[in-house]
Amino acid sequence: MIEKIELCGLIPEVFAREQSGNMRDSGIWLSEEAVGFRRGCRLLIESASGKGKSSLVSFIYGRRTDYRGLIAFDGADIRLIDSARWTEIRRKALAWLPQEMMLFPELTARENVEIKRSLTGWRSGRWVEEAFEQLGIADRIDSPVGRMSVGQQQRVAIIRALAQPADFILLDEPVSHLDPQSNLAAASFIEEEASSTGAGIITTSVGNPLALNYTSTTHL
Repeated sequence: MIEKIELCGLIPEVFAREQSGNMRDSGIWLSEEAVGFRRGCRLLIESASGKGKSSLVSFIYGRRTDYRGLIAFDGADIRLIDSARWTEIRRKALAWLPQEMMLFPELTARENVEIKRSLTGWRSGRWVEEAFEQLGIADRIDSPVGRMSVGQQQRVAIIRALAQPADFILLDEPVSHLDPQSNLAAASFIEEEASSTGAGIITTSVGNPLALNYTSTTHL
């Protein structure tokens, strides 16, 4: 279980040559004091495109390591985590929805979710069906993802991300292609699932945020 994520002096390598004054308005990049996110939080990270939102989420998930500074889980530097431990963390502690979704277009929506669900057995087949109903795409559950709209694909990706246990749910622009009604449905679904386990939610947005009641908002 991960109770707290901390960031200190963090900056992407690609930004490292820029003067620190260019980052003075950031609530995260080059912060001299540790920025902490606790389990159960509801955090919104906002910024314009190109400021590093997706990079930040990828750093926390351990998918990318091209940064300077510190990221720590419960006080332990994540750079010291070995591959076996990362596998366990990604199966049981961190759920991740990438901006690019990374669905398999040739597989059905159900099959895309089943790949994740089968890794832990955390959710039942009935849970999957109810999730599709709640997000308004039950009629597309057995359709190939490649034949679905981008908004429908985004909802499939949300369901897949939550088909596992998690202490923190990392959502990179999760509703950028959803209309207001679908945004509300997605927010209700995500909040319900996170609240049932006490998980924290960290979500990024460029201007159309997930409709949650956030406990804090920061800017990159």
